[in-house]
Amino acid sequence: MKAYKQMPRQVITRFAPSPTGYLHIGGARTALFNWVYAKKNNGKMLLRIEDTDQKRSTDAAQEAILDGLSWLGIDWDDEPVSQIANAERHKEIAEQLVENNLAYRCYCSSEELVKMREEAKAKGLASKYSGKCRDLSDASVPTGIEPVIRLKIELSKEIIVKDHVQGDVKFNSDNFDDFIILRSNGTPTYMLAVVVDDHDMGITHIIRGDDHLTNAARQIMIYNALGWDVPEMAHIPLIHGADGAKLSKRHGALGVDAYRKMGYLPKAIRNYLARLGWSHGNDEVFSTEQMINWFDLDDLNKGASRFDFVKLANLNAHYIKQSDEIELFEIMISLCKELELTFDEEGLMANKETVLSALKELKPRAKTILDLIELARFIYATRPLQLDEKASNILTDENKIMIGKIITKLNDLTNWSLEEIKNQIKEFADENEQKLGKVAQPLRAALTGSAASPSIFDVMVLIGKDESLNRLKDQATFK
Repeated sequence: MKAYKQMPRQVITRFAPSPTGYLHIGGARTALFNWVYAKKNNGKMLLRIEDTDQKRSTDAAQEAILDGLSWLGIDWDDEPVSQIANAERHKEIAEQLVENNLAYRCYCSSEELVKMREEAKAKGLASKYSGKCRDLSDASVPTGIEPVIRLKIELSKEIIVKDHVQGDVKFNSDNFDDFIILRSNGTPTYMLAVVVDDHDMGITHIIRGDDHLTNAARQIMIYNALGWDVPEMAHIPLIHGADGAKLSKRHGALGVDAYRKMGYLPKAIRNYLARLGWSHGNDEVFSTEQMINWFDLDDLNKGASRFDFVKLANLNAHYIKQSDEIELFEIMISLCKELELTFDEEGLMANKETVLSALKELKPRAKTILDLIELARFIYATRPLQLDEKASNILTDENKIMIGKIITKLNDLTNWSLEEIKNQIKEFADENEQKLGKVAQPLRAALTGSAASPSIFDVMVLIGKDESLNRLKDQATFK
C-alpha cells in the first residue's frame, strides 16, 4: 500500500490582549512577533479579546487596542474573537473533566481557604489548597453552596514546557495545587478559557511573555487531561528600561497611541520592537519584508531587552530621512488634527507646495514628525516671529546692525533667485572680512526664529522677497 506523506499543518498564531487598558509597548511587540511568524510561514494570526474580566473590560480599551494594531500595520485574519462569548463552551469542558474524574467540585469557603494557607505557612509548607474536596463522597457534599471546579492534578508528575526560547523548562506537579478552572458563578478562569480557546481556534504556536511560563505548565496539565495536542511555545523575556529596571512609564511603557502622538513612524516602531528580543546577525535597520524573511523563533533572545528612547529616536530619524515627502506631509497633517494643532494644520495646508519643497532639506534635521512640524513652521509663521532661546542669543546688538546692512544690499535685487541671493550674501561677507557662517547664523535666526533650518538661501527663496525682507527688518537695527 502506498504511504502518503502527511501534509504540515498550517501555522496559526494568536494575539490575545485583555481590553482593560491601552495597547502597551510590550503587548505591541508580542503582537508583532506573532504576526511576523504567521507571515513568514504563510499562516494566520488570529485576534482574541480576553474579556472575561467584565468589571475591568471596556469598549474604549478594546477600540484602543484595535486602533493601535492598525496604526502599527499589524493586521489579523478573520474576525476578532470575544473570549466571554465562549463561556458556555468553557463550562461544558469543565463539566466534562468532572465526569471523567479529572476535575472535581470544591465546596470550601473563603474562610476555610484562608485557614488552610495559614496552617501551611505555620508548618513551613507552600501556601496551597490542601485537596480537602478532592475525594469527597456524595454523602459528604454540603448543601446550599455553589461549588467551584478544580483540576485534579496528577501527583509527582514532571511537567515539561518545551520552549523555543527557554528550552525545556521542568516543573513538578507537586508544587502546584488543584487550581480552579470554573468559578462558583459558572464563569471560567483564565487557565481554562485560554486552553479551550486556543484548541478551538486551532492555534499551533503560542508566542507571549515569559511571565506566562508557570501558566504554561498549568495549561499543559489541562491539555493533557483533555487529550489535546499542546501548541508549540515561545516565551519571550519582558522588556526592561535602559537602566535594567522593570519597564515603567518613565522608561517608555506607554500606549502605542502615545508614540504616534510623539511623532514616531509605524515602520520605525516595528523595526525597533523587533530588535527588542530578536536579532539577525548585526543588522539594526531592516524593512518589514526583511524581518518576515529572516524571522525564526529559535533566534529569539533569552535575555531581557532594554528599551532606549535615544536608539528609537535615532532609528525614527533614519526612517524620516528615507520617507517620501508626500507621505510625510500627510502624516504631519494627520498628527496636527489629532493633537488639535489648528494653526499648524492650516499653515501646512495653505503652503503645501512650499512645505513639500522644503521637506527634502528638513528631513535630515528631524527625529520625529513633531520636529518636522516645528521645523516647517518658519514657512507660514506670522510676523513678528517668536524666537526660540538659541535664536534670541544669536541676535545680539552687533548682529542686528549687520542684518540692517544686509537688508540694504538685498533690497535692490530684481532677480530673487537662489544664485543671486547667495552671491549678495557672500559678497557682503567678503567685504566685511567675515566667514559666511558668521553672517548666515543671524540671518537664519531672524528669518526662521530658530537656530536650525534649511540653507538660508533656500529659506529666502521659499518665503519670497517681501516676506524675507520684512522678517529681517523686524530684527534689524539701522545705522
